[in-house]
Amino acid sequence: MRNIANALEVDALSRRFDVSDPWLNRVLERKPRRFLHAVRDVTFIVPRGRTLALVGESGCGKSTVARLVTGLYQPSEGAILFGPGRDGKPLAAQMIFQDPHASLNPRWRVREIVAEPIREFRLRDTEAEIRSRVADLLTTVGLSPEDGDRFPHEFSGGQRQRISIARALASEPEFLVCDEPTSALDVSVQAQILNLMRQLQDDLGLTYLFISHDLSVVRHMADQIAVMYLGRIVEQAATEDLFTDPQHPYTRLLLDTIPNIAAPRRDRQPATGEPPSPLNPPPGCAFNTRCPEATALCRADHPRARPRATGGLVACHHL
Repeated sequence: MRNIANALEVDALSRRFDVSDPWLNRVLERKPRRFLHAVRDVTFIVPRGRTLALVGESGCGKSTVARLVTGLYQPSEGAILFGPGRDGKPLAAQMIFQDPHASLNPRWRVREIVAEPIREFRLRDTEAEIRSRVADLLTTVGLSPEDGDRFPHEFSGGQRQRISIARALASEPEFLVCDEPTSALDVSVQAQILNLMRQLQDDLGLTYLFISHDLSVVRHMADQIAVMYLGRIVEQAATEDLFTDPQHPYTRLLLDTIPNIAAPRRDRQPATGEPPSPLNPPPGCAFNTRCPEATALCRADHPRARPRATGGLVACHHL
C-alpha cells in the first residue's frame, strides 16, 4: 500500500534495451539477440518536499532512471508509483535536462517556450493571464520579463538553464526530475543555479529526484543519496551518514575522488581494473573486478541489500 507521505515510490525497476544486430545478420551469422540491462532491480522512495540524489559514474543508469520516472522510457519490469498531488489530483512532474542549449527550441522566443506548458495544460484562461504568468516565472528564476522577447542563443549557459527551470515550473509541478542540471555550467554559475533550486524548493514545496556524478553538488542539494553502479543501487543512506561513514567500497572510491584542500596528500585506495561492459557484466557483485576487498564469494554470488548500522541500505558481502 502506498504511503501518501511519499511523492514517489520505485519498486524493483528494470529496463532492458535490445541492441541485437539486424534480423538478417543474425540469421546469416547465427548470432543470438543481445540485450543491454541499463537498470536492474532499482528500489527507492522520495518523501514529499525532500531531495533524493542518484550518483555514480557515467553509464551507470542514472539518466535511464530519470527517463523511466518521467515516462520517456517504459520499464521492462517493476513499478513507478506517484503519490497524490495537491487537492487529491494526480501529482504533476516535470524534468530539467542536462543541456539547456539542446532542450530549448532555438526558433521560439523565450516567452513562447515558457508559455507552451501553460497553454497545453490550460492553466490560464486568457492571453493576458498567460503573459502575466510568463513574466512572473521569468522573474522567479532571476530573469526579467523583457527577456521573453529574446531567443535562447542570446543567453549564457546559466541563463538558458534558468529558462529551462521556468519552463518546468510553468505547468505548476510538485515533483522535478533534475538530470545533471549543472554539469554543463561553469563552477560559479553552478552555485547560482543550485541556490536558486534550493530556494524554489523551500518556497514552492517541491520534491526533487536529482541526478549527478558530482558528489560535492549532491552534498549541497540532497537529503538522501543512492549510489548506482552498473545499473544497480549499491548503497543508500542519508547524505551526512554516507559522507562520514561510507560502507560500500565503490562509495568510498567515489568519495576519494573529491578534492580535499585540508589534506591534499591523504592516502587513497586506488581502484584497480577497468569498468566492465554492461553488455557482459561479471557474475556475482558487479564491482568485484575493481574491488580491493573482493573474494570468491563476491565473484560467485550477487549481494542483497542489507540495513546499514546508521540507517539506509548497502549491497555488499563484507560489511
